[in-house]
Amino acid sequence: MLSHSLRHIGPLRAKRVGLRAHVTKWLEMRQTRAALARLDPHLLRDIGLDSARATAEARRTF
Repeated sequence: MLSHSLRHIGPLRAKRVGLRAHVTKWLEMRQTRAALARLDPHLLRDIGLDSARATAEARRTF
């Protein structure tokens, strides 16, 4: 009985790790997009974006 329940720990842990990785990536993208939204127009030009494209990217959720 115990061995049967322990077999499911591996896949569950893998799912948690996968979910944690997705959430971490989402938070990083959220911070990056927030920083992009704060850039001055001359800095946006330096990276090849106009303000409309930067705003559109900053508003994306994923």
